[in-house]
Amino acid sequence: MAVRIDGRAPAAGGKNQAAAEAGRLHIGCHLSSSKGFAAMGRQALELGADTFQFFTRNPRGSRARGLDAADAAALAELMAEHRFAPVIAHAPYTLNLCGAEEKNREFARETMADDLRRLEHLPGQYYNFHPGSHVGQGVEAGIDLIARGLNAILTPDLHTTVLLETMAGKGSEVGGRFEELRAILDRVEVPDKMGVCLDTCHVSDAGYDIIGGLDGVLAEFDRIIGLDRLKAVHLNDSKNPLGSRRDRHACIGEGEIGLEALARVVRHPALRGLPFCLETPNELPGYKREIALMRRQAE
Repeated sequence: MAVRIDGRAPAAGGKNQAAAEAGRLHIGCHLSSSKGFAAMGRQALELGADTFQFFTRNPRGSRARGLDAADAAALAELMAEHRFAPVIAHAPYTLNLCGAEEKNREFARETMADDLRRLEHLPGQYYNFHPGSHVGQGVEAGIDLIARGLNAILTPDLHTTVLLETMAGKGSEVGGRFEELRAILDRVEVPDKMGVCLDTCHVSDAGYDIIGGLDGVLAEFDRIIGLDRLKAVHLNDSKNPLGSRRDRHACIGEGEIGLEALARVVRHPALRGLPFCLETPNELPGYKREIALMRRQAE
């Protein structure tokens, strides 16, 4: 798909064009699911958001709350009424499709499959996960195991798009380079069920200069992966400098990326129309301020 990445209007035919022309920034933050689906939708509206992210279950465990189909339907109705962008369900951090032990890989597959079954009650949303850590097996082995795991989970009739998150490249993480994400995507047997979520803190920490060369980074992403695969953005500042490979989020404007660079991200025509989600170290009042701030920056 042809996408303009030079700061001017996107090329005709792109999925993001209509939303970009409408000039609407879709932005939200990470919310707690403790009170259910509809409660998150109402909380998002109170914060000035029209999308949000939530953990599918305990982010450092495996327990998931019971599913209430009527609650999910109420959220779907609220989202349609208020023209929400897709929301992002985030897999728990404990999952590792490329772990060294089969029991850990099996746990990840079973948990992700269960999450996707639950998300069928909210069709058309996104399921984001960290690709995993190869824990000494090597990047190539990690890529192969991640793709195998996805092929064991994904089905053609799935109504959720699964997103690989761009990573900072710390330790043995897979996904710190665009080429690694492309290699996974190339091995997935149902590619139309896959996409990518770009995390601004992670890509900066991984060495992609979104501060001084956003157009170049997006051009590289387009060349290697394709901007049509980019479905969502985690909007975060970073506590560490470019290329640190450390992954420490900061509040907007309080880190090494800075407000000016992040404003260029939300204004960029190749990205407008995507859901932007804040994962900054904030409580709800801080998120409300940042949502309002970035809406002003996007004008």
